[in-house]
Amino acid sequence: MLEIHSGNQELLHIFSLFFDDLPLRFDIRNTSCGDRDFREAIIAEWESGEKHVIKLADNDFTFAEKIEMWKKCAQAYRDCGYYCPAILCSKKGDFPTVSYKSHRCVAYAEEYHKYREAKERFSEACGESAISEDKIRKETFLMTAKIAAKRLDFADYPSAYCLFDTFCPSDATDEVLENALEWKKFAATLPSEFQAQIQRIWHRWNDNREKLQEIYADLPTSIFQADLNLTNVLLDDNGNFVGIFDFNLCGKDVFLNYLFREIHWLPTDEAERKYILETLKSVTKVYRFSDIEKRAAPLLYRCIKPLWFTRVKKLKEAGENKKGIKACLDRIEEMQTKVIDFESYMNDTRILFYT
Repeated sequence: MLEIHSGNQELLHIFSLFFDDLPLRFDIRNTSCGDRDFREAIIAEWESGEKHVIKLADNDFTFAEKIEMWKKCAQAYRDCGYYCPAILCSKKGDFPTVSYKSHRCVAYAEEYHKYREAKERFSEACGESAISEDKIRKETFLMTAKIAAKRLDFADYPSAYCLFDTFCPSDATDEVLENALEWKKFAATLPSEFQAQIQRIWHRWNDNREKLQEIYADLPTSIFQADLNLTNVLLDDNGNFVGIFDFNLCGKDVFLNYLFREIHWLPTDEAERKYILETLKSVTKVYRFSDIEKRAAPLLYRCIKPLWFTRVKKLKEAGENKKGIKACLDRIEEMQTKVIDFESYMNDTRILFYT
């Protein structure tokens, strides 16, 4: 960590907006994503050993009203029994805009999390002390189902996983359509013998998206953290899941959309489909799926999965191998047409938690 001194005028001013005493030392982590998304987190430590984080952002999806939503959402997770570091206002009770490194940044503070990130724990655990990643994932999905059951409605800002809407003004489309268009663009470069099948896939995808759009607005929503990657999941010293942090992609979403998009790491389509069905069944312990959600499940699957970014990757990996290309396209058509009995896995048999 760097020692703080009088030369850090911008930092000294920012710290003074939130705290009465200045920290002894600090560390800076840059999490920016491109020229239009500047973000830095300043982890500071005081003489007492207490640690807090100042977060600074200059982008089109971070502003005071959004941060207030994140703060309320984190509290909702705590109300369900999960640990989340508190998001803190300035001493004036606001989230001020400050000058920092030639940016005009909105600033907020956060408690430094008292548990360790899952990714860090997984990297060091082995043998008998190994931590079950699958167990942790299942517990995070149960947590998400509890949040879905609460039907949180204190804001209308969409999450980063939003469908039929953009997350921020700089987005040209939602991510599902963006991936589908990228697939279509690359598929158009394939040999002419595949173009009839490609057009069939594309028309089927659009038909499905239109059918989904007809009912999507009627699906129940809640407000979710929207970023369950293992750097945001927290474990205690025994490797038990205790909570999450980092709510900057938080927002309103449809539970099934959120769930399907969080399940994406499996090596094959079959394994992914099986895991989705098992997860749907497991969350019925805490969540009651409505009839319209059961109706929407196959449409969501066929909208999100067949032309996801992984499909472009597989097509590119096939190169000029025509058998490989054909296999990729056939797999997509199978995903678009396969009858999957989502509903039988979504029928609740025991409700232990419902709000």
